[in-house]
Amino acid sequence: MDRDEIEGLIARVALQDRAAFEELYDRVSAKLFGVCLRVLTKRAAAEDAMQDTFVKIWKNADRYQANGLSPMTWLITIARNTSIDRLRARRKGHQDIDTPGLDLAAPGPSPEQFAIAASEAAKLTDCLDALEADRGAAVRGAYLDGQTYAELADRFNVPLNTMRTWLRRGLIALRECMSA
Repeated sequence: MDRDEIEGLIARVALQDRAAFEELYDRVSAKLFGVCLRVLTKRAAAEDAMQDTFVKIWKNADRYQANGLSPMTWLITIARNTSIDRLRARRKGHQDIDTPGLDLAAPGPSPEQFAIAASEAAKLTDCLDALEADRGAAVRGAYLDGQTYAELADRFNVPLNTMRTWLRRGLIALRECMSA
């Protein structure tokens, strides 16, 4: 699915088009589930984060602005941030995220979608491994483990602005590697 198709679906979702929302879900859920699962590591938690992600997409589709960048970046950011928020809440001991007895399961990704997500996850891992060791560890810490920039700066014993530069350059290198 190309950028224009995804942007068109997001625009239709902004107009509360349920058919477009369902099609968007079918097209991108496998990739977004992979993001949630990578951050949270537990399938049930990732499924819950996916549900929250799509609620946010439904509510905020009107905020998406086509700016020449990939709309998948916007969708993945929502999934990643939702997962990180859940991870941080879990670390702080908040158990109220999971509502017992409330089972609202959406149809899951197909085996083909799982295979595609696994392939992309393997490529992402290879690209992360291609970064310098400390840069790769910093990117993993920030974007997969939910650590703050300040925590990472302390961990690597570098100034905060240096950590921001590492992360920005690391993301640029990842984008280039993933598009190759």
